[in-house]
Amino acid sequence: MTKKLLLIDGNSIAFKAFYALYNSLERFTNSSGLHTSAIYGFNRMLDKVLQEEKPTDILVAFDAGKTTFRTKMFSDYKANRAKTPTELSEQFPFIRELVKARGISSYELPDYEADDIIGTLAKEAEDKGDYQVVILTGDRDLTQLTSDKTTVQISKKGTTDLEKYTPQHVEEKLGVKPSQIIDFKGLKGDNSDNYPGVTKVGDKTAMKLVQQFGSIENIYSNIDHVSGKMLKEHLLNDKDKAERGKVLATIKRDAPIKVSLDDLKYEGDNLDKLTDFYERMGFKSFLSNLGVDATDKNEIENIQYTKLTSDNLDQLNQFKDEVSFYLEMDDENYHTANLMGFVLGHEAQWFASNDISLLNTKQVKAILESSTVQKNVFDAKRTYVGLYRSSITLQNVDFDMLLVSYLLNTTNNSNDVGTVAKLHGFANIKTDEEVYGKGAKKKIDPEVPEFFDHIVHKAKAIDQLHNDMFKALDEHNQTTLYRDIEIKIAFVLAKMEIAGIKVNPETLEQMGSKFKERLAEIEQTIFQEAGEEFNIGSPKQLGHILFEKMRLPILKKTKTGYSTSVDVLEKLAPDAPIVQNVLNYRQISKLQSTYIDGLLKVIHRNDSKVHTRYLQTLTQTGRLSSVDPNLQNIPVRSEEGRLIRQAFIPSHENWQIWSSDYSQIELRVLASITGDKNMQEAFREGEDIHATTARRIFGLASNDDVTPELRRQAKAVNFGIVYGISDYGLANNTGISRKQAHQFIQRYFEEYPGVKKYTEDIVEFAKNHGYVETIAHRRRYLPDIHSRNFNLRSFAERTAMNTPIQGSAADIIKIAMINMDEALKPLKTRMLLQVHDELIFEVPNDEMETVEKLIPKVMDSAIRLNIPLKVESHWGKTWYEAK
Repeated sequence: MTKKLLLIDGNSIAFKAFYALYNSLERFTNSSGLHTSAIYGFNRMLDKVLQEEKPTDILVAFDAGKTTFRTKMFSDYKANRAKTPTELSEQFPFIRELVKARGISSYELPDYEADDIIGTLAKEAEDKGDYQVVILTGDRDLTQLTSDKTTVQISKKGTTDLEKYTPQHVEEKLGVKPSQIIDFKGLKGDNSDNYPGVTKVGDKTAMKLVQQFGSIENIYSNIDHVSGKMLKEHLLNDKDKAERGKVLATIKRDAPIKVSLDDLKYEGDNLDKLTDFYERMGFKSFLSNLGVDATDKNEIENIQYTKLTSDNLDQLNQFKDEVSFYLEMDDENYHTANLMGFVLGHEAQWFASNDISLLNTKQVKAILESSTVQKNVFDAKRTYVGLYRSSITLQNVDFDMLLVSYLLNTTNNSNDVGTVAKLHGFANIKTDEEVYGKGAKKKIDPEVPEFFDHIVHKAKAIDQLHNDMFKALDEHNQTTLYRDIEIKIAFVLAKMEIAGIKVNPETLEQMGSKFKERLAEIEQTIFQEAGEEFNIGSPKQLGHILFEKMRLPILKKTKTGYSTSVDVLEKLAPDAPIVQNVLNYRQISKLQSTYIDGLLKVIHRNDSKVHTRYLQTLTQTGRLSSVDPNLQNIPVRSEEGRLIRQAFIPSHENWQIWSSDYSQIELRVLASITGDKNMQEAFREGEDIHATTARRIFGLASNDDVTPELRRQAKAVNFGIVYGISDYGLANNTGISRKQAHQFIQRYFEEYPGVKKYTEDIVEFAKNHGYVETIAHRRRYLPDIHSRNFNLRSFAERTAMNTPIQGSAADIIKIAMINMDEALKPLKTRMLLQVHDELIFEVPNDEMETVEKLIPKVMDSAIRLNIPLKVESHWGKTWYEAK
């Protein structure tokens, strides 16, 4: 009978599992705070491979340490590897415990790698003749072990997406035989393992040489037959590197292991040990697979509740200190949604109702408006606005489940209570989609028991999870961020949303009429230039006109035909008037549909205002986003776009629209965080930072010598550098050559060495910790910072550079808004909008002199940087006049 031996590369699979789930790191912690993402992913892999392969014998091989016979041979071997994150290293003992509980042997050998253990055992099994061998790893180096008896499975994405390598597949995929992989790697070197190969020999050349000569030894035996004088010279000069690289790449097949095939019989799971392990890890789904009840003691399927009526309202008097509250609405837009029901309670005592009028009873209102009873909610801003519509002012919110979840991990930001609760361990709760079905509106009879059960589970989840989530927040050093910024800004934003901003529909209608006339004129011009009428909005028809009929240069193609994207058209526009007209047509058409027609639809009939919603938990950097309608995206680069702001007016006669915005806040944050003396000096002296950068890069005598074009190029460098812009990107943005762009970037870093050091240090921090932070400790996890995919890794590195800057700017304006809300309490002046680095107010004429001093003072003092913040203010009868 043929046996099947499964050999698992323990370290490799653990790393794969950890980074596959790294974006969800905070949801994978147990009740003791242990990170469990790698353990969880490792076990998923075991479940899959055991079911599919049904092995008779198994071993998990682990690395014994960083020092091996390879590091003794070449001290820089794997020296470039980042330090293992503590969140991963703390999981290895538990992975070993998991393996043991699953009835699987494990082994490690000092001075050798897990690969060598696997290679040695695979050979022993092959030599015995009655074994089929399956190797599971995340490292393609092991594909050199494939044979007619051994298959290597490589985990591609995560741990359960596997690619099977046979000798045939190795040749098809890599272009060389399994036995030649070590020659291939010896010639080209290995960046991951940090050893060099032959100079100027990459993948293609190495493959060609191995295919031609078979091995490194044969190459040097036939060196005179190598074509190419320079290649031959490099091979001769770097012979020692090639030979050493081959040895380093070769997996040992005779390692002095003290475990034999007889020790590897797979006995199956030890159910008692495995159940105990799953319970300690909090792996409820795995417990369920074992047939064990995975429900927490506090998570009973049918939570007991009392239906609140006018007859039992006095029972609410028991809630003196703390209460969890949930308000159900039938739509995400809480300004217009219907209120469906609410739940109020704590621990085991719950009251639920679908009678919204009970909100305004003295007992319920007293609790919600109490300054002494702490409230736990999901989305305080949404809850505040919903209650405000019932004439209730929510106070003293302690826990906002959505905000805390978002701060712990910016991707854990679903607006659905059930989804967020599941991420944090509350297993027996349904999502809204499971209860209500798909669709924007929640459709269910509020009288049915299922409705009450669902909303009570939501309130219970909020109540039960808040202690653990607060604990995790404290471990992240983010409690101050939550309490001093995020929960406070939620209420500031709620009041701004309720206040809204007045819009004159007549102004919009007049502009709309002009836009329609302008569109008709441009349309006729395009038709004349094209020589026929066609659908300008159809990419297919436009592509036919431009690239077939008019024979303009084809810059890019898509799967469906010619690309007519904006970037393509902008490159063609200088030489083709029809293209510029198409761009103008698109721009005005978008203004018409999105901002004229769009705004007219959302002006509230009662107060002639629009009430945007600010999404506090959407972006990765902490910036606020405006929706329904989006007032942050009203175009400002074109005059037509700016004119739309004429429709935004004060809500009273003899009032003004006031605008104050931070001047170059991201660059000021950059100067402060990096500590660059030259950049800081420019800001302290009140210089034009772009002109100063141009002067430094181009070696000019003074800022007066800087032309507008040089300043434009310097501005692109200033803003591009912190986004990790490449010479290609800079050249593309400025119209200069790639060589010039490279020189600009080099010169920039010479002039601003502190910025250069910051970009290097922050990327290194991200590699070591897996995340970066803003000045207020807002975190962003970067799971791709260790990716072998160059594009993914490069994007993660650019994100590491940018997030602390952009995120800190977001922190600053939030602090300013919180302070502003407090400072404006004695005044009639109201804060209406936040547009990135700009705050919009409406101000009575008799308070203009006061706010002229107050607003800049509050914004300037939001936070103390190493350089001063600068605020610029403007005002007028409309938002347009205020800029």
